[in-house]
Amino acid sequence: MAIPDCILQLGYDGLDRGLIPDFIVRLAIRALLRQRLREIDHGSLEANHAAKMAWIEGVKQRTTIADVPEKANEQHYEVSTSFILSTLGPWAKYSSCQFPTGHETIDEAEALMLDDYCEKAQLQDGQDVLDLGCGWGSLSLYLAQKYPNSRITGLSNSSTQKAHIDTVARSRGLVNLDIITADVNYYDFPEIFRFDRILSIEMFEHMKNYQVLLQKASNWLKPTLKSNSLLFIHIFCHRTTPYHFEDTEDEEGGDKTNWMAKNFFSGGTMPSHDLLLYFQDDLTLMKSWYLSGTHYSKTLEAWLKLQDRNGEVGLQELQADAKAKGQNPIEGVKAFYRFRVFYMACSELFNFNGGQEWGVGHYLFKRKE
Repeated sequence: MAIPDCILQLGYDGLDRGLIPDFIVRLAIRALLRQRLREIDHGSLEANHAAKMAWIEGVKQRTTIADVPEKANEQHYEVSTSFILSTLGPWAKYSSCQFPTGHETIDEAEALMLDDYCEKAQLQDGQDVLDLGCGWGSLSLYLAQKYPNSRITGLSNSSTQKAHIDTVARSRGLVNLDIITADVNYYDFPEIFRFDRILSIEMFEHMKNYQVLLQKASNWLKPTLKSNSLLFIHIFCHRTTPYHFEDTEDEEGGDKTNWMAKNFFSGGTMPSHDLLLYFQDDLTLMKSWYLSGTHYSKTLEAWLKLQDRNGEVGLQELQADAKAKGQNPIEGVKAFYRFRVFYMACSELFNFNGGQEWGVGHYLFKRKE
């Protein structure tokens, strides 16, 4: 039975105004996660595998790599930079960090994950490196500082992210870093730009046609006869089942609005941990890793604490951002509380079943000749 639209709207209004206590929000989130697991379970291994194969064939037929990249900017990447930075650690890493003991600070957890990338991607000073989907520059800036003789390129869909990274790079005297603003659907590097390493951190979740994307990444790597060219990918994932984030109505016309799809993840994808294994036409998987979702849950709880600690400043930044975009400042208030719910929802997701249902996948691919 569909929930009446008026009841749903009352609930959404309460979330937007911060009127619903956190413990109730978290209980509702856990109930929705259990519902999600029921929805993606087709009753048997045979049925689940058939559904996965059909899903994979579906994304291979997509005409674009990413459906609505402009929505990612609107919902995340071109929100007030000052607000976002007030919720993150010192490297502004907007992706899972690493908590091996569970007691690390967000500062330590950011550095641990960034170092982990360097080791797994087999980075060395002097290489040409692409940070594909570079966000606010956590990895690009880290690599430019750690490997001063390397040439680091970052690719982002957001002009405000580039402005932030360029400002930080200048303040640190980094001259080996170049940030490009472009839509991966259409952008292609000139042939003179080829890379020893490509690293992509939580960008693939905004993508759809992985076959075309990985073919493009393969073309951007140096030929393996001249270089040991590698692609390293970090994604969040479900342990077995990929699915889309969709904002739709049910068959009876009732409101089946997916809050996450509507407000934070339009056109988004939840990959399965094994998903990229089905897209090896141009690249060969060398190694993969699974990290418990508890790492991401602790990351998100740290962000939530920082948002609350810096709440007054963050709220003012979002109100000013809304006004600058020609919106009513109340939209900034809504954004503030929506980010709180977003951080809580994602924390509960990655902590579900002790981090063994949803987690983080790392993958190392080598270019085929």
